[in-house]
Amino acid sequence: MKCEELLAMLNEYVDGTVDPALCKEFEQHMAGCNPCQVVVDNVRKTITLYKAGRPYELPAPFRERLHETLRKRWRETRGGAANRQ
Repeated sequence: MKCEELLAMLNEYVDGTVDPALCKEFEQHMAGCNPCQVVVDNVRKTITLYKAGRPYELPAPFRERLHETLRKRWRETRGGAANRQ
């Protein structure tokens, strides 16, 4: 199995709806592919946090940097479009 194949079926794998034979291929691939291990682990953790239903408070400095980065991106992508209208 290649990384692209794993990523294409990632949702089904995490949901547990992939054929058991494919699950074995997933696990074999991840045993030797750290980037795919990280992706699957992050998806699982995200789902776990979401299902817990509790908001996670971001540290203020991180939240401020995130908001500024998002504003900057918005201006970069939308600024030119707004000027054309």
